[in-house]
Amino acid sequence: MTDTTMDRAPSLTFVPAQRAALDHVGIVPMSLRTVHFVMPGGVDDPAQPSGGNAYDRRLCLDLPGFGWQVTPHAVDGTWPRPGRATRDELARTLRELPDGAVVLLDGLVACGVPDIVVPEAARLRLAVLVHLPLGDETGLDPAVAADLDAKEREVLRAVPAVVATSDWAVRRLVSHHGLAPDRVHVAAPGADIAPLAPGTDGVSRLLCVAAVTPRKGQHRLVEALAAVRDLPWSCECVGGLGNDPEYVTHLRSLIEKHGLTDRLRLAGPRSGAALDASYAAADLMVLTSYAETYGMAVTEALARGIPVLATDVGGLPEAVGRAPDGGVPGILVPPEDPAALAAELRGWFGEADVRRRLKAAARGRRAALDGWATTARSLAGVLHRLPDEPRRAA
Repeated sequence: MTDTTMDRAPSLTFVPAQRAALDHVGIVPMSLRTVHFVMPGGVDDPAQPSGGNAYDRRLCLDLPGFGWQVTPHAVDGTWPRPGRATRDELARTLRELPDGAVVLLDGLVACGVPDIVVPEAARLRLAVLVHLPLGDETGLDPAVAADLDAKEREVLRAVPAVVATSDWAVRRLVSHHGLAPDRVHVAAPGADIAPLAPGTDGVSRLLCVAAVTPRKGQHRLVEALAAVRDLPWSCECVGGLGNDPEYVTHLRSLIEKHGLTDRLRLAGPRSGAALDASYAAADLMVLTSYAETYGMAVTEALARGIPVLATDVGGLPEAVGRAPDGGVPGILVPPEDPAALAAELRGWFGEADVRRRLKAAARGRRAALDGWATTARSLAGVLHRLPDEPRRAA
């Protein structure tokens, strides 16, 4: 996704669809209300792209179109386990907000520090945006995961509104943390429709867009591709390399071990025209995650008419979705099964009818994708329905 900047003033011009949406939730667009949006530092760093960062940036730009002027607060630190200086900065940021202020907190910042956030629920009107439950990150020490899980539960039970990015994520948070269903809302990521990707030759160019981390499971992709080395594929993995250097080193060793260095490239992070060019050359999107609350890279591919091959986890089936005629624009495989992934790749290469069906469904899904205005409208409705007085939720 093309990077945006937090300091660019968003347009406050209301199109007819936005006016209708504002009327629906009772917001008067002539009088913008203010929401303080607390996000992790680096949200604009092109070297650390993520779906969560892209989502947060788009909200800052699009919420004013639905009645909410955004005041951003980016707090640097090693979230969700910050050091003392970062904790102090977050505490000071919240403490300096006026009583009754509306505050949207990115869950990566909020959910690991209940001792800072929970007391403020009695004074501020808080909503927490959960991009990924903290305990769902792959590779955590079990004790660390359990600690983060407990802290997240304390925070989410204390605030009057929780926002998740898919219906699956809503169900997950409600059941896992014992939250009241009427306090957990969905605001699925939007997609910007882009020109149809011409691809390379219609079959052989594979693209994976994801940060190179254990949760994204690129090692499973390497194993699957090694099993189909006889096929004429090439693959580009686009995504940040700085989150887990040890995993990146392991992945490079695995690629070399299987003799795939000339065919599988770790391209690093890309944005703007460079990322657009990667999508334009792609014939098939592949994603082998262990956990996803939605999967924005999937809809970015579908917004260009590119079919998807992905693991059947979390919110990925929602992101893949269906075309208006019921066609499925992708193939979902069981997690932890590189053999199943390899088998579907053989089908993709060997069956022209399969490719035609998937491409037709991807183009149909492209036309039906919701834009970011739908996301902003959903979030605006949640903010508008926050209690008039701060209260500690049960």
